[in-house]
Amino acid sequence: MKLGLVSAILGDLSFEEMIDFLAENGFQCVEVACWPKGKAVRRYAGVTHINIDELDDERITYIKKYVAERGIEISSLAYYPNTMDPDPEKRAVYVEHLKKLITASARLGVNMVTTFVGRVPDKTIAQNLEIMKEVWPPIIKVAEEYGVKIAIENCPMLFTDDEWPGGQNIMTSPANWRKVFEIIDSPNFGINYDPSHFVWQQIDYIKPIYEFKDKIFHVHYKDIKVYKDKLADVGIMATPLQFMSPKLPGLGDVDWGKYVSALTDIGFNGYTCIEVEDKAFEGSLEDMKKSIILSKRYLEQFVI
Repeated sequence: MKLGLVSAILGDLSFEEMIDFLAENGFQCVEVACWPKGKAVRRYAGVTHINIDELDDERITYIKKYVAERGIEISSLAYYPNTMDPDPEKRAVYVEHLKKLITASARLGVNMVTTFVGRVPDKTIAQNLEIMKEVWPPIIKVAEEYGVKIAIENCPMLFTDDEWPGGQNIMTSPANWRKVFEIIDSPNFGINYDPSHFVWQQIDYIKPIYEFKDKIFHVHYKDIKVYKDKLADVGIMATPLQFMSPKLPGLGDVDWGKYVSALTDIGFNGYTCIEVEDKAFEGSLEDMKKSIILSKRYLEQFVI
């Protein structure tokens, strides 16, 4: 396994500064944020370390050379919108950028894109699966044509009132994964596995690793702390940030030894990236850098 970082936390740095920081601190790979240039729609979104709208042959050669000279591999190009947004115009924009990201990933020799499936928040899973049948086959067709894998993170995107009640991603549980994989039965369509999202949903985050071993394309390291006193006060129907908080690996409730052990059991030897979303370390860029180094130091117990 190769240890890397999701670049979104370093949104204040340029592509070169971000890569240099990772190289100087012994990282092996990076999941590169590739949002369209413009205003961020939410926290950690809107970061553009590679602008694919300016990705000509010269820029591609430059990026490949820059990362190679510093010993960093790009694990994937990352873009996490709601591709099934209820607004047809927004949906079209998101899908179009995702398709461009797929072709860019192939041109860069990365051949991986990490994203969400999406969801209409006020519709049922069954209704959303029907919408998925319309939205996603054309996306997967492009991925298959270019030999690019699409890895879907299992984040419900259900944290704030505007995402209530259903969230903005249906790939949230093993039960939903089975339904989705029946619709999109493609070797190019799989999972970006993040155990933290299962913790607060009270889902076993170890068992699915074995069942879906052939579908795990990419891995995240992010922790979650569930505050039981707060949960007892607001209950499971509350928006999750009322009773839990993302933390650095080792500071939450994930048993990382068991998690990495399960990954080694299935023979996973791909890209694994730290995702930092811990508000306790957002006071400054230096704090963010320290949080990345701390996370790497902790995870090196399990991944070298």
